[in-house]
Amino acid sequence: MMQSLYTASTGMLGMQTQIDTTANNIANVNTIGFKKSRAEFADLMYKVMEYAGTSTSDVTKSPTGIEVGLGSRPTAINKIFSEGSLKQTDNQLDLAITGRGFFKLELPDGTEVYSRNGAFKIDENGTMVNSDGYKLVPEVVIPPDATNISIGTDGTMTVVQPGQTQATQIGQVTLTNFINPAGLHSMGDNLYIETDSSGQPVEGTPGLDGLGVLRQGFVELSNVELVVELTDLITGQRAYDSNSKVITTSDEMLQTINNLKR
Repeated sequence: MMQSLYTASTGMLGMQTQIDTTANNIANVNTIGFKKSRAEFADLMYKVMEYAGTSTSDVTKSPTGIEVGLGSRPTAINKIFSEGSLKQTDNQLDLAITGRGFFKLELPDGTEVYSRNGAFKIDENGTMVNSDGYKLVPEVVIPPDATNISIGTDGTMTVVQPGQTQATQIGQVTLTNFINPAGLHSMGDNLYIETDSSGQPVEGTPGLDGLGVLRQGFVELSNVELVVELTDLITGQRAYDSNSKVITTSDEMLQTINNLKR
């Protein structure tokens, strides 16, 4: 059987992975805090027909050898944590992170998860939550009669209440960072959970110890660049078609060989 049939099939499978990854990026171009992914590939083992340095005569050696590649395979789908652009919303509870870090949230079962989506709301108890009702950690409760909510770049939260002339601090928004954010496990809903590869979470005050700062009244948009993704989509499609053509050509060659027996 011709090796090119199998080699081209690995290329088609790899390009399908790239196209699937690109499609997910494009689908989330308007998702707040979304981070795009990139498929990475490596070549497979080689069939060595002649090693480099093999003697070709009593005094000469092969300078390169003969190695035939057997295709490629996906090695990783890497999450790219570059910053997205900021969009002003003028919502007092919307927060964008400029720099490194994640918001920490708590699921109903107590599991701690992390997100770059800073579109926060207030639940029936005045607690700051995300769109799914997951509490921000550390918990912040906003008084029902608060007339002005201010969140500093360092995460300090203050409010002004009726009868007061000075703002009162009610909480502190912290950020959490990881030594390897790309190692976080994506759970969907713009949530991540730590893994052995991500390293332990390190919590701190925004603006200190390498953490980013907060921007009140803004949200961070997806870091997907649509023009780049469409270019990658075209490249992947053409590579897929080219590998398909290799299979078709190899099949035609096999048919020619079979016809020689007649």
